[in-house]
Amino acid sequence: MLPAMSRDAAIAATRFGLGARPGELAEAARDPQGWLKAQVERVTPVPEALAGSALDPAAALEVTFTQQRTQPDPNPVQLAYRGFANELVAWLAATPAPFLERWALFWANHFTVSLRGGNPGALVGDYFLNTIRAHCLGRFEDLAMAVVRHPAMLRYLDNAQSMGPNSRLGSRTHRGLNENLARELMELHTISPAAGYTQADVTELARVLTGWSAGNPGPSPFVFRAVMHEPGEKRVLGTSYAEGEAAGEQAVRALANHPATHRHLARKLAAHFVADAPPPAAIAAIEKRLGATGGDLAQAARAVIALPEAWTGALAKLRPPVEFVIAALRAFDFVPAPPARLAPFAILGQPFFLAPAPNGWPDRADAWAGPEAMLRRIEWAGTLIRRLPGQPDPRAMLEATLGPLADQPTRFEVANAETARDGLVVLLGSPSFQRR
Repeated sequence: MLPAMSRDAAIAATRFGLGARPGELAEAARDPQGWLKAQVERVTPVPEALAGSALDPAAALEVTFTQQRTQPDPNPVQLAYRGFANELVAWLAATPAPFLERWALFWANHFTVSLRGGNPGALVGDYFLNTIRAHCLGRFEDLAMAVVRHPAMLRYLDNAQSMGPNSRLGSRTHRGLNENLARELMELHTISPAAGYTQADVTELARVLTGWSAGNPGPSPFVFRAVMHEPGEKRVLGTSYAEGEAAGEQAVRALANHPATHRHLARKLAAHFVADAPPPAAIAAIEKRLGATGGDLAQAARAVIALPEAWTGALAKLRPPVEFVIAALRAFDFVPAPPARLAPFAILGQPFFLAPAPNGWPDRADAWAGPEAMLRRIEWAGTLIRRLPGQPDPRAMLEATLGPLADQPTRFEVANAETARDGLVVLLGSPSFQRR
């Protein structure tokens, strides 16, 4: 049996992490909160295979333009995307810092870019590693600035082509604003509609951000195109901004530091780590820490770890497909070879960087808990078990992955399964494993 703190260890690995790997519960049991905090204090570097699979933005833009010009077969953008996604799965299944990676995945979903728009596929590796992951424990304003300037976001939300109607180029071509980035920046990424902004604020912010574009292949993936920038003063949320590139940075930082942004982020974090309908006290604790520290995300992570509500009660959150698959791979310390590595995410409806809209993948049980969706999980669990090089004892696997979080019906069904394979499928399909 694990030490007395074993339930907290299982909570740390399950509710905060990506599912326990062999031996992880025993490691976390020494000091569950300390185990999590250590992942915030010292960022674990990614392996060379993952880092090397992420094209730098200049190379990614070259690949993108090559694909658009010549449409070669195989598609170089798809090859770049799949290469990175395959290595990301391998890392998530093996990482010794699962809370850090969960934290990065949360912010990647918050600042969604998707292959469904703007052709950012070759850029997503750099976007995730060197923008989201690299800034997700810094200040939120710096993360937001890095996101807004990255060509993946500029292309996905069409700001690379947004042009001031009265700019030097706009007045000749009669092309105009694209408000997508400005709208999502306010609605989804920062202050949210609860702040009471207006359509006029969205339009003015779009005018501020005209000329913020993705460069052609070369040393600077971000470029400010003055010929596309709308001249004159703009006014967003009652604040005036002069024309020029610097005004865009001022506006983004002002939105990132707004009290409404701290409330919005706190609500999302509490919903992600505690419950679909999080208790107000949990939201308030995170919001207070964000406000007191100027949006310090490492401090926000510590506030999340310290939430009493996160360490008590039943498993409240349904694992979305990505977390379910990764938890299963971690449980067996097994990663299939490509292309089987990415297949389950498509089968279960959550392929990497393919969210259907800018608001990202849903973070509520009702989005993932339909009968057909749950049946697909169990069918995939059977497929995974058949691929394993051996079949471990189901009861030992239950203790190693869930420990005291496994409910009595799950324990009974696993212990009384006719075969080891059946017991393992029951384990992965059980409510105890499906939730965190």
